Amino acid sequence: MVQKLSSRLQLVSVMPVRRRRYRALIWLLPLLATSLWLAHRELRIALAEPHVAFVLGGLEQREHFAAELARRNPELQIWVSSGSPKEYAHTLFDAAGIGEDRFTLDYQAVDTVTNFTRLVDRLEAEDIESVYLVTSANHMPRARLVGEIVFGSRGIVIKPLPVPSAGDREPIEKLIRDGARAFLWLFTGSSGEELTEIAPAEVKAKVLGEPDSR
Repeated sequence: MVQKLSSRLQLVSVMPVRRRRYRALIWLLPLLATSLWLAHRELRIALAEPHVAFVLGGLEQREHFAAELARRNPELQIWVSSGSPKEYAHTLFDAAGIGEDRFTLDYQAVDTVTNFTRLVDRLEAEDIESVYLVTSANHMPRARLVGEIVFGSRGIVIKPLPVPSAGDREPIEKLIRDGARAFLWLFTGSSGEELTEIAPAEVKAKVLGEPDSR
């Protein structure tokens, strides 16, 4: 009888320890999985050798940066999403010695999220596996988050190339909003432009002249 009681007491004392270990394991597994994913992502970025510079429109400096990059790398192609007007863009790239066969201008996007969602199908169709992402340094965190969700869903690796900018880092609210919109697109195919509360005419004016604040 005494032995049975002793065994039960030992079992009771061991159970809380096992529960604590089990709970700790539950917490550790997601952290381990996240760490492995981040390490894999950084390795892919480090090994990537993009042949395309993907430029987000909104500031002319971004296109100048890409033109200089392409001038120094003759194999590099430039894709500009809703950047400067066509005539000006042609003049800019021509002045840098970049032939028309080396740059693509697209004007479908109305904001940061649609910069990616409107062109991901074309990039995938052309078997583009990695791109340099060219945008202002203060815009890069938001652009990179959206790009890694949208382009990453098709296996396209993003290698950030921030253009120096004097502006402050964007508010976290924009990053959260556009990250949510990118996930919305991922699951529904809708990029949620209405969430930006910007009328089409205002968007067009921003794309053609003013800094990208969307």
